[in-house]
Amino acid sequence: MADAEDVRRLALALPHTVEIDSDGFDFRVADKGFVWSYPERQPGKPRVIRTDIAVLYVGDEAEKQALLLGEPELFFTTPGYDGFPLVMLRLAAVAVDRLDELITDAWRMRAPDALRADLDGGARTP
Repeated sequence: MADAEDVRRLALALPHTVEIDSDGFDFRVADKGFVWSYPERQPGKPRVIRTDIAVLYVGDEAEKQALLLGEPELFFTTPGYDGFPLVMLRLAAVAVDRLDELITDAWRMRAPDALRADLDGGARTP
């Protein structure tokens, strides 16, 4: 089981990661978000930042659908995310090593080639 502190630790271990000030967590590389807290919206109510759910960049619709269909216990989406390469991840349902893989993959997809070389060229310990 993972939590928001695991997200923070893993994201900040990646090179060139910046944490944006928020009520939850919000991490970017080269000004592009790759993992952040889920801003839950319910009609007629203020937005609630859910730190028990991470929004992850997944690259494309095919990857999104593969995750949603293959592991529905971990991943979900909402109509507000239709058309975006993003999934929501239930942190309490994911192992920390899998979370590390997902965050690293999201970082790789958002980082420019020059920055990816800093990760690929060096060893990383979560």
